[in-house]
Amino acid sequence: MLLHYIYVFLAVCAVDIVPLPLPPAFVVMVFLQIYFDLNVWMVIFVGVAGSVLGRYILTLYIPKVAGVLFNPAKNEDIQYLGKIMKYKGWKSHLAILTYSLLPLPTTPLFIAGGMANMKPRLIMPAFVLGKFTSDAIAVFMGKYAAENSSALFEGVLSWKSISGLIIGLLLISALLFIDWRSVFQFNKLKLNFKIWR
Repeated sequence: MLLHYIYVFLAVCAVDIVPLPLPPAFVVMVFLQIYFDLNVWMVIFVGVAGSVLGRYILTLYIPKVAGVLFNPAKNEDIQYLGKIMKYKGWKSHLAILTYSLLPLPTTPLFIAGGMANMKPRLIMPAFVLGKFTSDAIAVFMGKYAAENSSALFEGVLSWKSISGLIIGLLLISALLFIDWRSVFQFNKLKLNFKIWR
């Protein structure tokens, strides 16, 4: 039984280490909870711990990957965005909490935080609270759906999953292709597609 919870931890951590909008961590938690008939609260606690570790690792390694993939101007642009978030204090924590509560991928949040060299301690508290709350709701809803529906895996490729993927890709694209310095300093939207080295 302990091994099954280790699977939950490792699977959720693996999903959240990758800087791409993969299936949400709660989907992995729901699947493993149902498949192994695990205690829901333990799955939530272990899954959120795996998610936090995965996002922490993402935050640490993304600046090195970004330095190789993106040109210096794009890195400076994202670092400027991170500086704005650092100086907003409780407002940035509220924004992170709100974003973590929404059914949107948190990958763009951690890519931006990592590229901006934000300290994980500035991101994690609000993220943990939002992640725990939203994942608890999602896992309980998944458990309910599994117990009350014979067609659990029908609709996995639905308009909701496709729109979630599209929204995640659009958020990452906005993060990468919008010149954030122009937006905040000059109130002018400027796109820059020449971000790669």
